[in-house]
Amino acid sequence: MLFLSIILLIKKHLKKLHNQILIALIAGAVFGSLFSVGTNILVINFNGNEEVIKDWDEIMFIADDKDSVKFGKSSQPEVIAYYRKFEKTGVKPDLIVENFINEVGVKKTEYFANVTSISKEKTIATSIKWIGDIFIRLLMMIAVPLVLASLTVGAASLEDIKKFARIGGKTIAFYMVTTAIAISIGLVVANVIQPGKQVDALTRERMLSVYSEDVSGKIEQVAEYDLIDMLVNLVPKNPLQALAGGEMLQIVFFALLLGIVLSMIKKEKAEPVLNFFNGVSEAMIKMVDIIMIIAPLGVFALISATVAEFGFNILQTLIWYMAAVLIGLFIHTAGVYSLIIKLFSKIKVISFFRGMRKAQAIAFSTSSSAATLPVNMECVEENIGVSKSVASFVLPLGATINMDGTALYQGVAAVFIAQVFNIDLSFTEQLTIVLTATLASIGTAPVPGVGIIMLIIVLKSVGIPEEGIALILGVDRILDMCRTVTNITGDASVAVAIASGEGELIPVRSQGAN
Repeated sequence: MLFLSIILLIKKHLKKLHNQILIALIAGAVFGSLFSVGTNILVINFNGNEEVIKDWDEIMFIADDKDSVKFGKSSQPEVIAYYRKFEKTGVKPDLIVENFINEVGVKKTEYFANVTSISKEKTIATSIKWIGDIFIRLLMMIAVPLVLASLTVGAASLEDIKKFARIGGKTIAFYMVTTAIAISIGLVVANVIQPGKQVDALTRERMLSVYSEDVSGKIEQVAEYDLIDMLVNLVPKNPLQALAGGEMLQIVFFALLLGIVLSMIKKEKAEPVLNFFNGVSEAMIKMVDIIMIIAPLGVFALISATVAEFGFNILQTLIWYMAAVLIGLFIHTAGVYSLIIKLFSKIKVISFFRGMRKAQAIAFSTSSSAATLPVNMECVEENIGVSKSVASFVLPLGATINMDGTALYQGVAAVFIAQVFNIDLSFTEQLTIVLTATLASIGTAPVPGVGIIMLIIVLKSVGIPEEGIALILGVDRILDMCRTVTNITGDASVAVAIASGEGELIPVRSQGAN
């Protein structure tokens, strides 16, 4: 297959893994562009048959007791979004498609009865996404045992409550401050660029209609959100159930508590348990090395599928919003984190970023802090020189509660949506966004796409219409990839600062070699 040949060529000529991943990213983007999903093509399944239609003049939905609804040319996303309403109710509508071109190039008008699905076409670029999904699942597979084992060992290795409180306090303080700074940067950039003012009324109405069903589902997910409930749910009823369900905050709470208790009991009693968890941690890190063999293949598949699916049309529509988010992320990542490294350690800033290349590439392609955690730990320990005791405590904690990139994006998105709806946010309301987004980032699960759920909470806090998230859903996946890079880089910079302050930053002879 073509994509396998590309990957084999990359691995043959490039020896360093981060270079392989970088080229896989670029090759995946090119491959996805070449085999992109057609914007005027639909696949219709009806009565056990399948028909591929393109370049239609008009599509009319006909349901039992409802008025017919018509869609014109270039209405692919609207047609798919409208059909989802029938999927929820189990109704199989009929379709009349006028003047479309079928697979053999014949122009015709046809009546489709009992339609069971309407979808975009699949190309070779989207059909290989399963390879990338396996890659993400492999990384997620080791994330939960790694968080449990490394946090337990990390907390226990701090040896006494005073040291634990000191390092834990500094870590959380760093995370909270950098998150608040990230949101503030997002708000400033959004107020300066004013991306919401660039969206015309027609574009706004179209995007609201296309993503309305997705929005309603996400709003339902946070309808019962309550801060007190979130605090109560930090404590797992059953640690094994929390592990099985991947409830990261509960796992972190249990692991920290277990580590503290192990440091308090007799050494001969605690040692076998710590040796077990230490062995699990080492095994997970070794498993990372094995999984990373297929990293270029996984990254290539994920990026090609993403580019092929979304194309560049949606980027043109929301270019100012995307620019605001990306500028904010760049300022925070290159500015704030560089400042942390320079002020709180003796490591060169360039050496820090060079050592983080592999983790950043994986974060970008997987959009998951949890999936990137094993690679991040490896980079921080081996390339930068943070001691295992600090890395195993600070990084798993950061992957769960420190989401600077997500928080910054929520600040930009809130202002953008407010501007689109012509809502002026006062200084007090923007301070409310800072506070709410900081707290929301702590409860944000380290998995793809969850930031959009927490954004609804932020919008509610200042009275911005929640349905406004429909305006940004189309580019959320792409921005999710970028903000995950900021998330994991923030975790690493804090780990360096803490390790340096505790005298546990070990010089590395050749930083960033891997």
